[in-house]
Amino acid sequence: MIDLVIDQRRKDLGGFEVGRVLPFAGRRMVGPFVFFDHMGPKDFTAGFPRNVDVRPHPHIGLSTVSYLYEGEMTHRDSVGSETVIRPGEVNWMTAGRGITHSERFEGLRAHGGRMNGIQTWVALPVEAEETEPAFFHHEAKDLPSFEFGGLSARLIVGKAFGAESPVKTHSPMFYVHWTLQPGAQAQMQAEYSERAAYVAQGLVEVDGRQFHEGQMLVFAAGQPVLFTAVTQATVMLLGGEPVGERFIEWNFVSSSKERIEQAKADWRAGRMKLPDADDAEFIPLPPDPAPPANPMS
Repeated sequence: MIDLVIDQRRKDLGGFEVGRVLPFAGRRMVGPFVFFDHMGPKDFTAGFPRNVDVRPHPHIGLSTVSYLYEGEMTHRDSVGSETVIRPGEVNWMTAGRGITHSERFEGLRAHGGRMNGIQTWVALPVEAEETEPAFFHHEAKDLPSFEFGGLSARLIVGKAFGAESPVKTHSPMFYVHWTLQPGAQAQMQAEYSERAAYVAQGLVEVDGRQFHEGQMLVFAAGQPVLFTAVTQATVMLLGGEPVGERFIEWNFVSSSKERIEQAKADWRAGRMKLPDADDAEFIPLPPDPAPPANPMS
């Protein structure tokens, strides 16, 4: 039933730590999900420095999904969007042929508080990789939700459990937020060929084993999966149908290495538009990794 267990790897992004789960050496993608970061949890005091903000940077070939449990952040992008995202809401940004955006913690900087949430990247199918960039914001009240027997569920993206999210997607997928009370049980359906679950908080039991915060369980296809909450728990379900191999370099995702090289050249040369309301700074392209040493030298 469980093919693989992935433990998050903590990474410091410059004053703010995330738990990176995907991509992983043993599993690059789950369905179209090609990147998965747990942001925080992190408590901020008012007045923290601006270097924690994520300055404008580019993407191609993907959609980003920002979803918060606690805190807030301000999104600005090159198609003119400016939105504050709060817990339970969805920011879905489709990069397509190219978009730039920033993520600022202006509300937290003013008042202090905790940041805790998930950011994922969804690879676009080949026929949609060069689609027009776009941004969509959905409030929590607009997302399908369900409560029963100690389970609270919200469908963030895609189709699952007989419901469909209003978020526009480009391939078959699902992304669900579960909150389980101690002792509650819930079952993941078997309708998709690739499925995983990330324990964002608490302790759960699956297939006679216990799993804790920061672990992603990747499941074999074909069988439903029963979860039992040992403590109060938050679990994110995700997956869908595969879209094929993807290359990832920095913030670029594509089925073509050549397309990534073109995006790098465009960013380096300043050919990608910055957000109108946030164009005073940007993240420069990192240097290419050094080639391996010649073993014959």
